[in-house]
Amino acid sequence: MRKPIIAGNWKMYKTFDEAVEFVEAVQDKIPANDKVDAVICAPALYLPILVQIQADSELAIGAQNMHFENEGAFTGEVSPSQLASVGVDYVVLGHSERREMFNETDEAVNKKVRAALNHDIVPIICCGETLEEREAGQTTAKVSGQIRAALEGFTGEEVTHMVIAYEPIWAIGTGKTATADDANETCGAIRAVVNELYGSEVAEAVRIQYGGSVKPENIVELLSKEHIDGALVGGASLQPESYLKLLEAGANA
Repeated sequence: MRKPIIAGNWKMYKTFDEAVEFVEAVQDKIPANDKVDAVICAPALYLPILVQIQADSELAIGAQNMHFENEGAFTGEVSPSQLASVGVDYVVLGHSERREMFNETDEAVNKKVRAALNHDIVPIICCGETLEEREAGQTTAKVSGQIRAALEGFTGEEVTHMVIAYEPIWAIGTGKTATADDANETCGAIRAVVNELYGSEVAEAVRIQYGGSVKPENIVELLSKEHIDGALVGGASLQPESYLKLLEAGANA
């Protein structure tokens, strides 16, 4: 049985003090990590102190992006070696906002996944379709292509240490959510791609999250589905009470 993973993606929200207050509020209330993996992906500026604050808790800290090079003349970027040096556990890669707003390509995502694994950071690889693509019946083709590109060159053993997040672009921050059945169908299609590439053992091991207006009111139904192993959560991860409810649902899934 795959252990659920609930990852909060704060995006460009919270001041420094608000970030610290959040972690201090939840760190002693996190369910045991044999039940659910709890992650907060915070702005890069806050990562070192949040890692220190939660050192004795079950909460893991993740980054929202990184460059694929270890160092160099890349003004404003953060490297995998820098993230590893402060104890970051996870990194979100290929989020639709990075792809759409900052021209991130499938090739770049693939390089970032390699860099993350090289530094023992778990990549959360995002994929998802636009509303136009969904309405045109292109959802499976779009997400399958993104996953094939992201996983190119990796072994099955490496893939088992990754997390995949299906986030339909039309559901991110809009209040719209794919039905649990629709989300499960697409997550199942992603698992089928992994099965085709690496076999059933790897496909059954890899965890696939759903993201897109996930909240305490709908997470139980989502997690009840066969192929949904957790959630990548935006707005509902910004308040301690809401985030803890998501973790409780994950622990009881």
